[in-house]
Amino acid sequence: MANDSTRKVVCGVIGAGWWGTYAHIPALLAHPRAELVAIQTRDAETAARIGHDFDIPRVFTSSDELLAQKDLEAVVVSSAPHLHHPQVLAALKRGLHVLVEKPMTHTAAQARELVEVARANNVQLHSSFPWHHTRHGQEARRVIGEGQLGDLRMISVLMTNPVDHLIRGTGTFATSGGTYIEPQPGTYSEPSVAGGGQVYNQVAHAAGYLAFLTGLRPAQVFARFHNDGCRLDIYDALNLELENGCIASIASTGATPIENRLYEIRIYGTKAVLLLELWKGMMAVVPRDGSGEVRYPDVSFADHFPERAPAQNMIDSILGLAEQVSPGTLGLASMEVIDAACESARTGLNVCIRESRQ
Repeated sequence: MANDSTRKVVCGVIGAGWWGTYAHIPALLAHPRAELVAIQTRDAETAARIGHDFDIPRVFTSSDELLAQKDLEAVVVSSAPHLHHPQVLAALKRGLHVLVEKPMTHTAAQARELVEVARANNVQLHSSFPWHHTRHGQEARRVIGEGQLGDLRMISVLMTNPVDHLIRGTGTFATSGGTYIEPQPGTYSEPSVAGGGQVYNQVAHAAGYLAFLTGLRPAQVFARFHNDGCRLDIYDALNLELENGCIASIASTGATPIENRLYEIRIYGTKAVLLLELWKGMMAVVPRDGSGEVRYPDVSFADHFPERAPAQNMIDSILGLAEQVSPGTLGLASMEVIDAACESARTGLNVCIRESRQ
């Protein structure tokens, strides 16, 4: 039997589609302590091609078949959103560690169940949020956690990314490294599959990032969506109150040119303001006492969005080499915001998730 310094985590990927083949499979193959033995995708011909091209020995068209492999210790679930809950639940009950793509589920109740089952089965549940893994993300969380900003009072987020053609179902989204497999029709545009539009696709990131940075959960949400003639939301505006009374706004759309995509975050505390621009790799802290801006070294363009980091962190944390960067509780916090925003946009009412401690 291999000792702790040489053992590998035997793993599989459920939903080896566009993002699975672009991010998660390469991440696991590149990790020296991961052994990727199985993948699943619904089409047999595609599954065979992936197995051949990536040198993965076992290919399946059913997630149940993959989960029946007795040597597995962990799986990545990067299937269509409506499949996340049943597939992750089955993996957790099987005693496997799981990394699940965003959106974590279709509802907050489903996400809460997954967190509880993972805890009951003493296995790790990871949320796939690459921005949590950047150097600036880690540093910003430390700055906030140490109280360098003082008490948090207001947060402003503007997030744009050109994905509206996916939500509209009018085109695909080629990554910078090329597209090995095109996104399946309906994955982003069919309500029963995607859950929703921009709020599920991109606001999921912003909501999870707020919970990651601050350690706070949403208390209330008021939201408005504009579908711009689409079945799903394209333009989203959310107002939040966090559990400590801090107020936050998230504005997001997929209708933007890639040359002008933005991910601006401004966090206002009683001592200082934290400025982040994630697409540009910029971070600064501006003290309110006039002592001068602290500008952090920029994150390189290649590291703006470390898509391989979530899967690699799952392996490291299973082996005890690192802490979980993005546990399932952050996916749950994101789903609480999404759930409440959708209800608010539908009813026109403010939605209370929990009482604030203010």
